Parts: sequence; C-alpha cells; structure tokens
Amino acid sequence: MDAETLADLLHAHAERDPVLRQTLENRFVTQGSDLAEAHRLLDTAVTAGNVEYAAKVGSVLDTLQRLLDAGSRADLAPLARRTVDDISEMLEQIDDASGEVADRLDRAVELYARACVARPPDPESLADWILEVEFDGPGWPVIDLADFAAALGDKGIARIKSTVDSVLAEQPSGAKRETAERLREELAEASGDVDALVAILAAKPPRVDVSLKIVRVLRAAGRHSEAIAHAARALTHDKKEEAPPAEVEPVPLSRKEFDENPGSATYLALREESLETGRWVAQRKSALARLRELAAESTEAADELVRALLGEDRADEAWRAAVRFEASLPVRVELADSRSVAHPAETIPIYRDHVEELITHKDPNSYREAARQLRKLRTVHKKAGTAEEFSSYLGTLVEIHKRKTRLIAEVKAARIAIPKTAKA
Repeated sequence: MDAETLADLLHAHAERDPVLRQTLENRFVTQGSDLAEAHRLLDTAVTAGNVEYAAKVGSVLDTLQRLLDAGSRADLAPLARRTVDDISEMLEQIDDASGEVADRLDRAVELYARACVARPPDPESLADWILEVEFDGPGWPVIDLADFAAALGDKGIARIKSTVDSVLAEQPSGAKRETAERLREELAEASGDVDALVAILAAKPPRVDVSLKIVRVLRAAGRHSEAIAHAARALTHDKKEEAPPAEVEPVPLSRKEFDENPGSATYLALREESLETGRWVAQRKSALARLRELAAESTEAADELVRALLGEDRADEAWRAAVRFEASLPVRVELADSRSVAHPAETIPIYRDHVEELITHKDPNSYREAARQLRKLRTVHKKAGTAEEFSSYLGTLVEIHKRKTRLIAEVKAARIAIPKTAKA
C-alpha cells in the first residue's frame, strides 16, 4: 500500500488504541526535540574550534540521517539546507588541511538531497539555490543534479536549463561557461536524453575517458551496435590536443579600491565590475574572506559584511553573519524584520534585546517605540507558536520596570494585555 493509505490506517487504529496514540505522540515530540537540539548545535558550533565544530556538525548530520532512515514525516530539508550553507561558509574561513570539515559538507549535501526527495521543497527555489551555488559560490559544495532530479521535477529542471542556456549564449569563455557546460551535460544525463548527452560528449576534445563514457551511455540505453561502432572509432583515434595555456586574468580596477578600503560599497563595486568580465567567482572568495576577517575585529566591520551580503541578495548569509560576528543591534533588528516572516523563532532574542535597549534610554519616545516593538514581538511569538512564552516574558518585564509608569502607560496604550500576575 502507498504511504498515505498506511498513514490513514495507522491514524484510525490510534484513535481506538490510547497506548498506540501516546506512543506516536511521544515520538513526534521526540523528533521535534531532536530538530531543536540540532539547530542549537549549529548555533553554538560557529564559536568552536575546527575539531569541536566538526564534531558538533557531525552530531547534526547523525540526527538528520537517523530521522531520514526512520522515515520521519517532519520536513528535514530546512535543517539540512542550513547545515550545508553553514559548513560552506565555515570552509571559507578556516584552514581545513585535514579535510575533515569538507567531508562533513559532502555528507550534508547527500542528506539534503534525501530530505528534498522525502519532502520536496518548492522546485524553483531549490533550482535557484543550486544555480547560486554553482555560478556564485566559492567552488563548493559539489552538487550532483541526479541526486536532486526527483525533487526538482520538471519545473526545477526547466529553470536550471533556462539559466544554463542563457549563460552559454552570453559567455564565450570563462569559469561561468565551464560551469554551464558541465550542468548542460548533467541535465541531459538526469533527464535521460541519450542523444543530447552523446552529442555533448562527442563535441569534447577526444579523450579516452570521454569515449568510454559515450560507450557506457549507449550500452545502458540498449544501443549496443552504436556503442561498438563508437568504441571502434575511438580505438583508431589517437590524436591528443593539448589544453590551451591559461589566460592571465587582469586585476579589476575596483580591486585596488577594495584592498585599500574594504567595505560594503567597494565590495559591491568590485562585484559589479567582476560580473561583467565573468571573474566574480574568483574575486568573491578572497574579498569576502577579507570582510569576514575584519568583521571578527569590530562591530562596524561586521555591519559592513552584512550590508555587502544583503547587496548580493544573500539574506540567509547576512543573517548568519550578523549573529556570528555580533553586528550592531540596529542592523540585527533590520534583518529580523524580514527574517521573522519565515523564521520567527530565530528573531525573538533580537526583538527582546531591542526592547531592553530602548527602555534604558528612559525617555517618552523610546518608551513608545519599546511598546511598538513589544507588539511586533507578540506577533512573532504567535507565528512561532509560543504565545504563552510572550505572556511570561511580558510579565517579568513589567515586574522589573513597574516603577516606570510612563513605560507601563505606553504598553497599555499599545493595547498589549499585561498579565494579571504582573504588578503594574
């Protein structure tokens, strides 16, 4: 029977069997706790050393694999995706000479692919993530389209193909074209288009490995006579073409400005110029590493890093950078306003810090703004499913600041119900 039918039968039986129902509910709670603990490990892993980081990420991956192997119906893709992105960023900042963290990344990508197949995300959003990694990433993680093909579906595959075709049409050479050519080959392979895949392979310079792949593709498709004919031609063809000498890439004019004054403005100027010349992938890695190095030294530099990432429309990376490098509170609040839509629970500490900071100013305008932020915090708690936690927090806050009558008045004026247990 299919999974949906089995689920219906199990649900019906659980309605009649209190013990089974309790067992299922306990398992659901346990899985939720496992996911929460995994997110907590990622939050604390970034402050650890290489060895401890690898260990904590390994624990997260163990949790993901255990839940996937158990057939969990929870949506594990967001946690798996976050783990992949986190390890990728960490590899840009550390010296992973042992390759231990890189090994974790390969495993994380495999688990993310499994999670996507189990609970497919929006196919076009998944396609956009793959395209971003391939064309704008630092060179990792390594993604095999075949692993994500089922989750991508026709819509996701079409979106990737559209971008690949555009790059091939616009880029006569360079790293982006090489990436597009590789993706075109993987698309043909994932879609099972034998003729297109053979044509792509045949257009490459003659090499033994390419000829062998063509033979394997034809044999797998049951076209044995064509495979034999191609193998015969390959055996008589011993020409080898030397690879053209690597072109010396000119240093962008804006690179000097960035090196002299690294910040979000010079970073984005460097990006704009490098994108036009198709050299942004190489430039981005070193420029971003410099911004992260500075971000670890001061709050102002951390803000610059966040603004640079926002300028690239990398909101998730900007959020992680703000948390990791302790960006200024105004910057974190700005990020929280957009982050709270999809990830409300993550933004709660930011809004609480903002409320406390406003109260310390001890003036009417700040109290009024604090009340406004409390209304926003109440909404965020509701979205996160922790409305009771907000009531408890508000009660404690009012008790601590009960002598600030103007603050209490602004809270009431904002139509925020003060818990009866609080003395205001």
